Amino acid sequence: MRVLLSTYGTRGDVEPLVALAVRLQELGVEVRMCAPPDEEFARRLAGLGVELFPVGRPVREMMRGAALPSAADLSRYRTEMVDAQFDVFPTAVDGCDVLVAAGLAQIAARSVAEAAGVRYVYVCYAAVNLPSPYHAPPPRPGWPEPAADDVRTLWELDARNVDAQFGEPLNGHRASIGLPPVDNVRDHVYSDRPWLAADPVLGPWRATPGLDVVQTGAWNLPDERPLPADLSAFLDAGGPPVYVGFGSMRPAPDIARRAVEAIRAQGHRVLVSRGWADLDLADGRDDCLAIGEVSHQSLFGRVAAVVHHGGAGTTVTAARAGAPQVVIPLQLADNPYWAGQVADLEIGAALDGPTLTDDSLNVAVKTALAPETRARAEALGPRIRTDGAAVAARLLVEAHTDHSGH
Repeated sequence: MRVLLSTYGTRGDVEPLVALAVRLQELGVEVRMCAPPDEEFARRLAGLGVELFPVGRPVREMMRGAALPSAADLSRYRTEMVDAQFDVFPTAVDGCDVLVAAGLAQIAARSVAEAAGVRYVYVCYAAVNLPSPYHAPPPRPGWPEPAADDVRTLWELDARNVDAQFGEPLNGHRASIGLPPVDNVRDHVYSDRPWLAADPVLGPWRATPGLDVVQTGAWNLPDERPLPADLSAFLDAGGPPVYVGFGSMRPAPDIARRAVEAIRAQGHRVLVSRGWADLDLADGRDDCLAIGEVSHQSLFGRVAAVVHHGGAGTTVTAARAGAPQVVIPLQLADNPYWAGQVADLEIGAALDGPTLTDDSLNVAVKTALAPETRARAEALGPRIRTDGAAVAARLLVEAHTDHSGH
């Protein structure tokens, strides 16, 4: 059996598919992956023996600016991406039995799978990405904010925005390979049986007519790498610090600094993850340490709280470690959704990134550090599943076995 996995985005988009790739390999499946051409992704996949088919521009290069690209640039990048996918995907999927595509950016995947006669599976990492009467669509950078209050209307407007961006290029490519046009690009990409790679306790799916969602649990791997010596020494030198990190995202320049000040005001030491933004808040005081990329699984069990942007991976890792969270969402994709989940489960506090005030930040940090918040977070931790990628791998193999008869 051979499977093609495909996504485009930051590490938070790629790593879940890496986890699925490893679990598939354990079942004897050959795995290929379409992903951005960033060097760190190429190294990661090469180390696992997964063939990389690079698609699109390097993501880290696009994230270098202090702000996201303009709406016009984003629109151009998206159209270029559709063209690149139709150029690369047919070769990548050749000889494969299944194509698993993660994220709405995978516009060409279903069409290429259809033309090749290959099974198609769409996956997303948060329930908020799928149409439902129980939540509004996530923010989509570069697209007009829909002006409506009714959730169903918001989803209809969202579909129109997706059609306006992708309808013409998608149907042009479909016509060139002998396929009929689609009239709802978003729902075509999602399919009527999407998979949800999110923890059912932390981010459950509520049954919605018209969508047969398969929720597997989050896709990640054990990461037992030891912590660097300087970090271990810092942890051993005092009480548990508060971690501050924004992963692949680039927060407003003062957000991390203000978070450090709020944490110090509560009498706690601080760890600042440099991340893709290369944050460096070292000010000569011995109560703050800047760190590079480390195992969050090894670290989060030793911190007092985790301050982050609301990425799916960071949220689930902190929850599994029983660490209280302060989520400062960057109003991007599923960040506000995970912030809301943390607040609703009372395992931390959520802030509104664009209107962040020092008072609200101080209150959020104080809430996260309260003993009752820690108690709820620690009680939730053991309920978070760790087998999501293995579940998904088994489902793919079993479906192929049933279909092929061997």
